[in-house]
Amino acid sequence: MSAEDRIDDDRIEIAVSLVERLIETQFPRWAGLPVRPVANGGWNNRTFHLGEAMSVRLPSAERYAAQVEKEAHWLPRLGPHLPRPVPEPLGIGAPGETYPFPWAIYRWIHGETAKPGRIADMQAFAADLADFLKALQKVDTAKGPPAGPHNFYRGGSLSVYDGEARAAIAILADELDVHTITAIWERALGSEWQVPPVWLHGDVSEGNMLVNDGKLSAVIDFGTCGVGDPACDLVIAWTLLDEPSAGVSATGLPSTARPGNAPAAGACGRL
Repeated sequence: MSAEDRIDDDRIEIAVSLVERLIETQFPRWAGLPVRPVANGGWNNRTFHLGEAMSVRLPSAERYAAQVEKEAHWLPRLGPHLPRPVPEPLGIGAPGETYPFPWAIYRWIHGETAKPGRIADMQAFAADLADFLKALQKVDTAKGPPAGPHNFYRGGSLSVYDGEARAAIAILADELDVHTITAIWERALGSEWQVPPVWLHGDVSEGNMLVNDGKLSAVIDFGTCGVGDPACDLVIAWTLLDEPSAGVSATGLPSTARPGNAPAAGACGRL
């Protein structure tokens, strides 16, 4: 469990009835549309269908609330530069009806989460993802949000997680080669991103990529996006891709950020 998901979990429950009341009071033009939970509705946010063409996302805890306005501001600016669809914000809701955070309505993007059994050709999928990441990194970073609490320092210095990492190593001391793991960690701490910062998604995972007909069709959930070291966007090479496709996906980042290289270790969190 990482810094953003402490044992004393403060996430709140969000019921369909609450979402219905928020829609009715703040977006009356959409009142009456059916609201139902999305399958696998997420950890940071609770997501609901709103009719057939929209979704509602509500942060589950205060630490995720800043992501709502960030997405609303940046997604319309990032989207036109990207080769696959990304979420389109349609409105921002205010706290109300016993719900304490801002929330948002998006246009629904059809597709299934990118589980391995749904991907027709893993290397083609990795190539499409690499193209998406390269396009994201080319977007102008002027005034883009640097690593910070809004994205749990993803793209920033690994030193943010130094205490957690050392505590985890200590807990697992009977199962790990502590000397080797510590040496690897300290090498990573000494790494530094060598070129100007670029845009990063911050949470490239199978749940945040959609497929249609076995191919990458959209990338969603930009709540942890920001500007910095994009190395954390390669976590997918270890969590989803096989060895040949991981090599393909690595072309989505400069060589210093590819798997197997120590530099550009930027903070990821929740690994």
